[in-house]
Amino acid sequence: MFKLSLRVLLCVALISSLISCGFHIRGVTDVSFSSIFIQGNTLVISKNLKKSLNTSGVKVLDSADNAELLLEMVGEESEKRILSLAGTGTVNEFELFYRVHYRTKAADAATWSPVQTVEARRDFTYSDANLLAKQDEEKRLNENMHSDVISSIMRRLASLKK
Repeated sequence: MFKLSLRVLLCVALISSLISCGFHIRGVTDVSFSSIFIQGNTLVISKNLKKSLNTSGVKVLDSADNAELLLEMVGEESEKRILSLAGTGTVNEFELFYRVHYRTKAADAATWSPVQTVEARRDFTYSDANLLAKQDEEKRLNENMHSDVISSIMRRLASLKK
């Protein structure tokens, strides 16, 4: 009985401390438009970006006719650089970059916004002895960077005002 009440007390203390510090689970992004048309290049993140827009209540249209906002995906870049070498000349660390270039235009606007770039970067150690594990780690880091870029684009789209 004492252990149960101690657990309940501990859970209540944990929940109240999370609430008091302002923690909240990431929810949908509140945007000022209800429809969007995405044009330009098809990127690795295109499918997940459309899902994020749909989750936020934005209808992704097949044509620009009734869209409130136009989003042009200009391009993307993935890059892998050597960050450091061991004394023997083998790679110790890599640096991964993922960049997305896009621009927006309101349906009633005459001109496009300047091209904006969103970038994510990750470092990871490398070892030939753990080749398969390091390849899996690199894949997961790339997926994580894609998610971060989508979140950044969604935040930027949310900051657009009518």
